[in-house]
Amino acid sequence: MHQVRLFFIALQFFTRLPIPGWVGFEAAWLQHASRYFPLVGVVVAAVAAGVYYAAALVLPAPVAAVLSTAASIYITGAFHEDGFADTCDGLGGGMTKERALEIMKDSRVGAYGAIGIVCMLATKLSALAMLPPHVAVAALFVAHPFSRLAATALIWKLEYVRGEGKAKPLAQQMTTAEFAIATITCTLPAAYVLATNALTPAAMLAAIIAAALAAVWLGRLFVRRLGGYTGDCLGAVQQLAEALIHVAVLATLGHGAWNA
Repeated sequence: MHQVRLFFIALQFFTRLPIPGWVGFEAAWLQHASRYFPLVGVVVAAVAAGVYYAAALVLPAPVAAVLSTAASIYITGAFHEDGFADTCDGLGGGMTKERALEIMKDSRVGAYGAIGIVCMLATKLSALAMLPPHVAVAALFVAHPFSRLAATALIWKLEYVRGEGKAKPLAQQMTTAEFAIATITCTLPAAYVLATNALTPAAMLAAIIAAALAAVWLGRLFVRRLGGYTGDCLGAVQQLAEALIHVAVLATLGHGAWNA
């Protein structure tokens, strides 16, 4: 029952979805709720995939992709997109650690953030729209949990660099056992997708590699520029990993421009 409560706490923290009243709340629970961040991604994926499937029955794939993405943004409150934009602004405009952190804390979106979010959404939407409908639905069930696992890896391995912040309650050092729980929650939808042949093993491997590359590359960048991570950095990793997973899956289908 305690684990169920931790999942609902994570769901409440990372989405706008309501949770049962009996769950209750204790501040200490937030310190261990991050283990279920990828499982929250499965819930988000279910909503996004459901919207895509329903829309694709009567609308072209590009429109279904936009509606699906809009649904995922709505239920998460653009939480991760906002972090991505703030990270682009901070790392783009801040020459020192202190200045970068100051810019990232500013709620206004600058040129780097605006350009970054447009490019990221364009990449995600165009890749999703180019996938066959059944592959797109499967890709959503891989992209959302695995991109959140990539962000969770930062909590597991890096230090939180702010004295306070929106991610501070989740920023306690994650144990290897907790990260293992997070990883297991990703393997369940991945195993189902493979078992139903919705994605090929090559596409699944490409997706996992893409998520890992996003976590490793941005993790090293954050350590070099900031000395660790912030809540915005978690959003940046999640968004980049999600977009790269869609691109990686698309790349395995052999739809390159030179092949057209």
